[in-house]
Amino acid sequence: MAVVGVIAEYNPFHRGHAWQLAQLRRRLGEDTAVVVCMSGNFVQRGSFAILNKHARAEAALRGGVDLVLELPSPWSAATAERFAQGGVAVLAAAGVVTHLAFGCECAALEPLQTVADCLDSGLFHEALRRRSREGTTFAAARQEAVRDLAGDAADCLSFPNNALAVEYLRALKACKAPIIPAALPRTGAAHDSALESSCPSASAVRRKIFLNADWRTVLPQDTAAIVDREISAGRAPVHMAHCQRAVLAQLRRMEEEEFRPYDGGNEGLYHRFYEAVRASASLEDILLGAKTKRYTLARLRRLLLHSYLGVPQAAQGDTPPYLRVLGATAQGRILLRQMRKTAARPVLTKPAHIQRLDLEARRVFSQEARCTDLYTLAYPNLSQAAPGSEYTAAPVML
Repeated sequence: MAVVGVIAEYNPFHRGHAWQLAQLRRRLGEDTAVVVCMSGNFVQRGSFAILNKHARAEAALRGGVDLVLELPSPWSAATAERFAQGGVAVLAAAGVVTHLAFGCECAALEPLQTVADCLDSGLFHEALRRRSREGTTFAAARQEAVRDLAGDAADCLSFPNNALAVEYLRALKACKAPIIPAALPRTGAAHDSALESSCPSASAVRRKIFLNADWRTVLPQDTAAIVDREISAGRAPVHMAHCQRAVLAQLRRMEEEEFRPYDGGNEGLYHRFYEAVRASASLEDILLGAKTKRYTLARLRRLLLHSYLGVPQAAQGDTPPYLRVLGATAQGRILLRQMRKTAARPVLTKPAHIQRLDLEARRVFSQEARCTDLYTLAYPNLSQAAPGSEYTAAPVML
C-alpha cells in the first residue's frame, strides 16, 4: 500500500485538493493512504489561518485525508525553503510515507528537478550575487541566476507552486529520504486570484468568508458545516486585524535591534521595518511603509508576524523535534500504530505525551503553545480565547 505525504496549509477551501486526492488514489491504488503535514495556526504567507488548526484538520479528514501531522510555526510561517525543509522532515520522520505529492503549474518533474539541482550547485551562489546587484527582489534575482546556468528551466520559477515544489525536491535530497516525488497539475483559479470560478482560489474563498458573501456555495458540504460551527462559536473567521492593537503594542515596545532576529534575509530590512513601525498607526500602513520593489509583501508580513510572536523563522537545517498528531481516521490510526516502530521523532497523540519529550522538544512545544495563545486573541469572541489550549486539546479522531 502506498502512503502519500502532502505538505500544506491544508486548504479545505480549495476544491483542487479533493481532485488531487482522487488523482493520487487513481494513480497509486484506491487503498492509498494520505498523510498531510499541515501548517499550524500560522501560515506560509505570513498570516493567521482563517480557522484554527484542529478545525482545519477535521476538514482535511472529512475531505479524504487519513492522518494530519502539525508543522510548527517556525516552519509553517517561514520562507518556502524553510517551509519545505520542515514539512519534508516531518513526513520522513514518520517512517511510513512512500511518496511526496504536490500540485504545481507545470505538472512535470524534469524542469523542477533541473532547477533544484541548479540551486544546490556550487556555481549558483556566484550567479545570484551578480544578479542581486541589479536591485530586484530576491525571487527575481534567483530566477535570473538560474536562467544563467540552466536556461529555460528557470521559467518554472515564475509560478508559486512550481517554486515551492522545487524546494520540496531540494529538501528530499538534503534529508536523503527514500520518498518518491509525485507532481500533480494544479487545478482551479490561479493562486490569489479574485476571479469567480467553479474552483476558486483559497484566497478568493477567504475573502468571501470575511465579507460573509455567499461562501457556502463554493465549499464542500462538510467543510461549510465546520466553518459555520466555528463562526457560531465565535472562533472564526480569524484575522490578524482582530488583534491589531495587541500587535501594534508589541511592535512599538521593540527597539530597532530587537527586530534583527526576525529579518530572515539578513539584508538590513529590519531597519526600514522599524522606521515604518515608528511612523504608522495600522498594520497595513507598516507594510506599505516598509515595502519597496526589492521587498515583497509576503516577506514583510512574515517579519511582522514573527516579531509579534517573538519566534524567529526556523534556521537552515533545523527540523521539528516531534510529530504532533492533529487528527486521524481509522486508516490513520493504523498508520499511527506502525509509527510506534518506524517514527524517528516522538509522536504526540495526547497532551500527557509532552512530558516524554527532551528539553529541546519541550522548548519548541512550549513556544508553540504561546503562539496559539496569541492566535486565539484574534477570535471574534474573546470568551473563546482562554490561554493554555495546547495542553488540553486532543486530536480529532473520526
